[in-house]
Amino acid sequence: MTPRYDLSEAALARDCEVEYFVGGGPGGQHRNKTSTGVRILHRPSGVVCTATRRRSQSQNEADALERLRERLTARMHVPKRRVATRPGRGATERRLAQKKRAGERKRERRTGDSE
Repeated sequence: MTPRYDLSEAALARDCEVEYFVGGGPGGQHRNKTSTGVRILHRPSGVVCTATRRRSQSQNEADALERLRERLTARMHVPKRRVATRPGRGATERRLAQKKRAGERKRERRTGDSE
């Protein structure tokens, strides 16, 4: 059974550890010299999300929180149990009738070749 997490803003902030780092890549000197990258660790689950896409630290933090919320939601998802079913009578009859027609067509081809 997967654990249930409280995904409210206050609960996430309380359970998370936020770390800022220098996010390299395109974006110029502003991005390469400032700590705009954000790494968020959700302590109860151990899930880590990072965001370095933008030049703004606050935008990256919002992106990382959104990713964290999506991952936690995905972890809480419990797939529906599959119930095995059998084909109905009509479906079975149609399938058998189709097989019979195919067999008759093949039989007609065989007798036509031997003449």
